[in-house]
Amino acid sequence: MEVDYIIVGLGLAGLAFIEILEKNNKAYVVFENESQNSSKVAAGMYNPVILKRFTPVWNGTKQLQVALPFFKKLEDKFKAKYLQDVPIYRVFKSIEEQNNWFTACDKPLLTEYMDVKLIPNTKKEIIAPFGFGKLKHTGKLDVNRLLKDYTAYLEEKNTIQKETFYHNDLEIGEVKIRYKKIKATQIVFCEGFGLKDNPFFNYLPMNEAKGELITIHAPKLQINYLLKAAVFVLPLGQDLYKVGATFNWKDKTQKPSKAGEMELLMKLDMTINTPYTIVNHVAGIRPTVKDRRPLLGIHPKHKQLAILNGLGTRGVMLAPTMAKSLYLHIENKTPLDKETDISRFSI
Repeated sequence: MEVDYIIVGLGLAGLAFIEILEKNNKAYVVFENESQNSSKVAAGMYNPVILKRFTPVWNGTKQLQVALPFFKKLEDKFKAKYLQDVPIYRVFKSIEEQNNWFTACDKPLLTEYMDVKLIPNTKKEIIAPFGFGKLKHTGKLDVNRLLKDYTAYLEEKNTIQKETFYHNDLEIGEVKIRYKKIKATQIVFCEGFGLKDNPFFNYLPMNEAKGELITIHAPKLQINYLLKAAVFVLPLGQDLYKVGATFNWKDKTQKPSKAGEMELLMKLDMTINTPYTIVNHVAGIRPTVKDRRPLLGIHPKHKQLAILNGLGTRGVMLAPTMAKSLYLHIENKTPLDKETDISRFSI
């Protein structure tokens, strides 16, 4: 078999890159062994405001201008609904935080998203004596459903190999690469935390963080917005809510832990005051980078090898823009943003 591209990894990064390949009539094959699940367990929220400090996300507005039409096209493609508008209510901890919110509302990059009105808390089920600030034009992507539909689509086309990719079996020639019986011009690694086992790119400084989330059933909570305090509480429908997330920089396993559950429950009990039961508990490893920027580029020694990784907690917003940037870089030599180019790190 001969193709233009081999893609390793089918999270949001891999999916976004494949969509560009299809748009440009490139032949490809995907390897996915489901060993990395950060995309699948993610909340899928898109929000261009950093809620801890009330500052704009790096290039957030531009990323959304690409991401939302991208995912809407996928909704049309699969005749499914993946995007949902979900406002965010940020719980204020003090009068000082209220004042900081009002100050941030006047900033050019934030005014479109931050509602200047203070929202008082009228629900006894929520602990918020200082009220809320409301973020608008935010929402969530049903990442898990999208990836399931996309996997089925690739299976139908016979362009996915559901197996582990063994890096040591990759043969690198002067022009082409070969992996077992597949010959290709280019390979793109979209492996998330799997980068640590990639001998070609594991020199890059990924600072991965384990995240755990629980799903609760809380019939009396009755909210249709994401509640953000010490944890976020995201409505899923049918009185179910996703609660998260932890940040653990030491534990590199993808298994839910009792310590993670206890941390979430402690913070949840500081946020809501209503009975609930836990119905699910999941964990994943976020592929974050020390400088909080994605990892894009071509290997400094092997030009047929490229990487699309390090999307961290903002994969929904970043994936379409970063995939397009990398594709144009590979095909047209279009320069990458210096903040995302892996050339910022030495081998």
